[in-house]
Amino acid sequence: MYDWYSELLKPPFMPPAHIFSPVWTLLYLMMFTALLIFILTKSNEDKSWGYFVFFIQFVINLCWTPVFFLIKSPPAAFAVIIVLDILVLMNIIAFFKVSKLSGVILVPYFIWIIFASYLNAGIILFN
Repeated sequence: MYDWYSELLKPPFMPPAHIFSPVWTLLYLMMFTALLIFILTKSNEDKSWGYFVFFIQFVINLCWTPVFFLIKSPPAAFAVIIVLDILVLMNIIAFFKVSKLSGVILVPYFIWIIFASYLNAGIILFN
């Protein structure tokens, strides 16, 4: 699986492979911290949209890896990550309306997936 990936030409600013696991661990902790704060925040706002967007973006997030690494399709993975970019932005807005803190906690995740979108696009362009 990773032999294919290791042979791909990478775009500038590609982090070393050992960076991804700790970054994603931290981002998942932040996502679930934001969700927990969202759940616990008392609000007159209807929270159903926030729950829905969080769940959908999380499922889409989980789809990227198999599309990229198992199917070996950077273009399809790029389509997935563009949808994810939009959904995470929607998630930030939905959470922010209920709890500013829960929305702000998702911002590093959004920045990282925008960067990941650049990396994915770079892999498409260079290969």
